[in-house]
Amino acid sequence: MLKITKKVEYALIAIRHLNNKKEDQLSTSAEIANFYKIPKPLLAKILQKLARTKIIKAVKGPYGGYKIIKDPLKIKMTEFFEIMEGPMGLVDCNYNSECYQIDYCSIKSPINKINNSVKSLFDNMTLAEITY
Repeated sequence: MLKITKKVEYALIAIRHLNNKKEDQLSTSAEIANFYKIPKPLLAKILQKLARTKIIKAVKGPYGGYKIIKDPLKIKMTEFFEIMEGPMGLVDCNYNSECYQIDYCSIKSPINKINNSVKSLFDNMTLAEITY
């Protein structure tokens, strides 16, 4: 079954939360974690990754927190998934050439067709469609 990971799910929740704030308003990781019942250590790592990739900004200090800085309309869902989880593919051989069955695989072509369709769907969808 295709499934969005908890890391991606929590990242989407956090971005939506930040996106619904006023432009000058910050949210802390604790605030977001408590509100949505997300494990604080995991959310902190997710927010740090989003800040490193300049989707959100981390503001340090006693009144610090996070705010969104990149327009969700400009982030394709494929890009977002790959930031959070790495290369997008239904099976490892789509992005990892170390498959031992690659020369004998009878399902590579149909799996690639499915993978390309899923990727195309997310290439045509922006983060804004989930976070507004």
